[in-house]
Amino acid sequence: MNKESPFLCEAIELAYSNSEQGGRPFGALVVKDDNVIATGVNEILSTNDPTAHAEMTAIRLASRKLQSASLKGCTVYASGHPCPMCMAAMRLAGIDRVVYAYSNDDGAPFGLSTAAIYEDLAKPFAEQSMKIDHVAVRLKSRPDLYADWKRRQETRA
Repeated sequence: MNKESPFLCEAIELAYSNSEQGGRPFGALVVKDDNVIATGVNEILSTNDPTAHAEMTAIRLASRKLQSASLKGCTVYASGHPCPMCMAAMRLAGIDRVVYAYSNDDGAPFGLSTAAIYEDLAKPFAEQSMKIDHVAVRLKSRPDLYADWKRRQETRA
């Protein structure tokens, strides 16, 4: 048994437990230096929050526990293949690695694959299923939003 197996087994147990309680079968852990920092389960059905995926829940809890938006040095162990939203959140958080047990192919027969979303996101904006428009609105009565933010950051430093 490799060193990832116990963490993956714990993620899968979380998924089973969540499923037994009426939730979706997904669990995740954030691990740093071989210590579990946070765990999460898919809470979409209990919260009506479409972003309440197991990985997102674990990331939010880990960030609070570590009091940092940076999760550099952490690994996420997930019961299932993380969706594009979760993958993006892990990248934004600086997570070094993700390890998952069940693939999109494993989930597809049960409606639990996000492969189609990955495929859609790989297309140019004009070809994606969701309409995406860039409208460059600026407020004349205010300084440029990003330049103003940058100035405020430099002032606080």
